Amino acid sequence: MSTNSDTTRQPLPSLTGGAGGGSFIDGKATAAAIKAEIAEEVKKIVAAGGKRPHLAAILVGHDGGSETYVSNKVRACEECGFQSTLIRFEDDITEEELLSCVSRLNRDDSVDGFIVQLPLPRHIDEQKVIEAIDYRKDVDGFHPINVGRMAIGLPAFVSATPKGILELLRRYGVETSGKKCVILGRSNIVGKPMSQLMMQKGVDATVTVCHSRSKTLKEECLQADIIIAAIGQPAFLKGDMVKPGVVVIDVGTTRVPDASRKSGFRLQGDVDFDSVAPLASKITPVPGGVGPMTICMLMQNTLAAGKKEYYD
Repeated sequence: MSTNSDTTRQPLPSLTGGAGGGSFIDGKATAAAIKAEIAEEVKKIVAAGGKRPHLAAILVGHDGGSETYVSNKVRACEECGFQSTLIRFEDDITEEELLSCVSRLNRDDSVDGFIVQLPLPRHIDEQKVIEAIDYRKDVDGFHPINVGRMAIGLPAFVSATPKGILELLRRYGVETSGKKCVILGRSNIVGKPMSQLMMQKGVDATVTVCHSRSKTLKEECLQADIIIAAIGQPAFLKGDMVKPGVVVIDVGTTRVPDASRKSGFRLQGDVDFDSVAPLASKITPVPGGVGPMTICMLMQNTLAAGKKEYYD
């Protein structure tokens, strides 16, 4: 996949010792370094008379998670030196009104890329909205054209979470060529695109995708050099399911009750960290692992959109 070759990479964040001699993959620090790289490139673009990248976001309703995600994206735009626009609608907006807004953003030359924050209210067809977005502005990487181009190795906007995972593996020097990678989960947003990316030339992993119907899931995991857990079940991956030295990427973020926290809950990944970390050579924590990279990669996609890097 294309990268921002003009960007000077910041030093990697240091690895913090894991529970049993393994190492944390610090997504929060890595994302901060990448945003600093993006901000530096934006300064150069603007100083040379170029256009400041502009990301727009459509938020429907008042879902707490969506509100948080969008506010974090707006903050990231500020950190990267982007222009950002937030368009809000109540959850009773009609599908026709939302599609009309998408059409306006498609035609607005000042907007380089935009997202429609998911999930949407049940009366709106999410796939219809995704397909209405101009694929050249689809910085979420959900449009079928971007998904298809990514699958066959052409430059495209790649879904932010899989792209962020691949970036973490690269920046932490995780060897992927010829390695067995097991992906837990087959969602359109993480599991499927992740499997495609790990098979691409230059990554060259041997990929197995496991899901709720897989009958040899534990056996597959025990053979894996790399496990990417995106199955949506808290603490699903246990220590007796991994071999020593495995690299574990935890995509899960489920709120579970925790009376010791002021909020009354804590974030739990798909990995049972306490039993898996002592065996892993590298592992992402939750929070602070994959999550920060997702927003960071959205910023990277927006920069690429502003530069017309994939679609002229």
